[in-house]
Amino acid sequence: MSSRLFSVENVGVRDGNLRRRVLRLWSCSSQGVLGTSGGPVKVHKLHGRHNYQSSYAHGVHSQALSHWTASFSLTKPVNVPLELTSETSTTALPAVRPDCQMDIGLVIDSSNNIGQRRFNLQKNFVAKLAAMLRVGPTGPHVGLVQASDSPRTEFLLTNYTQPKELLFAIKELTYLGGDTNTGRAIMHTAENFFTQENGGRRGHPRVMMVLVDGWPSDDLEQAALLARESGINVFLVSVAKPTAEELGMVRDKDFMKKAVCRDNGFFSYSIPSWFSKTCYNSVNIGFLIDGSSSVGDTNFRLVLDFLAGIARSFEISDVGARIGAVQFTYDQRLEFGLFDYSNKEEAISALRRIPYMAGGTSTGSAISFATQKLFRQAGRGRNFLIVVTDGQSYDDVAGPAIAAQKQGITIYSVGTAWAPLDDLRVMSSEPKDSHTFFTREFSGLMEFVPALVRGICRDFTENN
Repeated sequence: MSSRLFSVENVGVRDGNLRRRVLRLWSCSSQGVLGTSGGPVKVHKLHGRHNYQSSYAHGVHSQALSHWTASFSLTKPVNVPLELTSETSTTALPAVRPDCQMDIGLVIDSSNNIGQRRFNLQKNFVAKLAAMLRVGPTGPHVGLVQASDSPRTEFLLTNYTQPKELLFAIKELTYLGGDTNTGRAIMHTAENFFTQENGGRRGHPRVMMVLVDGWPSDDLEQAALLARESGINVFLVSVAKPTAEELGMVRDKDFMKKAVCRDNGFFSYSIPSWFSKTCYNSVNIGFLIDGSSSVGDTNFRLVLDFLAGIARSFEISDVGARIGAVQFTYDQRLEFGLFDYSNKEEAISALRRIPYMAGGTSTGSAISFATQKLFRQAGRGRNFLIVVTDGQSYDDVAGPAIAAQKQGITIYSVGTAWAPLDDLRVMSSEPKDSHTFFTREFSGLMEFVPALVRGICRDFTENN
């Protein structure tokens, strides 16, 4: 591509041939460059392409063209951003007014890079964004494309013009998997999405917001250039940069700079994660519950109330914290695993419904069982086991507790009635004093809830 500097005065703009040629190949980078009084511009020679879309700006409607051998775009010779705004600003953008008529195409990541869990987080983000936009028949319109091996149009600009309908459509999106062919998705959206046949409105600003988790599998530069030349303002949000070990797999490390009009922090934005990582939405908590005969059914219900109080303090969801439970006597029973319930109310309800077993007390074997059945993935500072017992174990507790802690599991020991303090301290993680709790009466368990929650968050923060 080459560029030359010209000065276009009033007579040049009024000249019919020049005017028709300029308007026919008008791009987003040239919109607003030439005013009624003319002025200096920089002409960039570009390759020809198929499917030049028509556009409407500043009271002028350009013509569509199926093919041309060469293209050009115009920019000002000074260094200013030219899309959506004529000047940069650090002032926060105001909320979108319901009468702000804008056509917005969302391109979201549905590849193997993002995975099901982060895909759900992405849907939550898009839903909140859609709610803020206040879509309506006379306001912003939103459509959506998923980027995977091949782009998939989920809904067009005019399919859902009521907020509730749009939010439901976003909620119903299904994860695809495959490669992160974001360039193909941008090209698909630019060529098909904003046409009048598909709901594009004449004279309305066209915006494409692209979400990429990690990095794309294909090239973004040419696709984004086509979009901008078609009068579409491209914004790109990149989430979770590749690690040092993953950099070798990244096709183009500068894909963000090349995908947007200007790399000035306005058109592109990088964030480290889909959600802020806190103890409340990131921990896995296993409850190891003594169901021996000495506990009794009434006290067993008090134990479940105590554990439900702990669980209620955390944000349990398919993308947040998780809980699981094992009951033990001489035998062990997996009541439910960490991934059986992805809703807080369902998880707590399952916890409260656990039937009382009755039997002996083998706490050591139960710790080994819980380590194997509940915590299949290591996660130091994320995996916690809360052991609740009322008596002395008939087997060794030290060996299984040490083995669990070596796998990154933090153990809190909670004893009642006749539970030996020495056994509780042997099981608990360091420092022993802040990981060991004891009360003579089962009714006193609820008093430990705040201290246990604070302790879990402290351990999480120190290790993450």
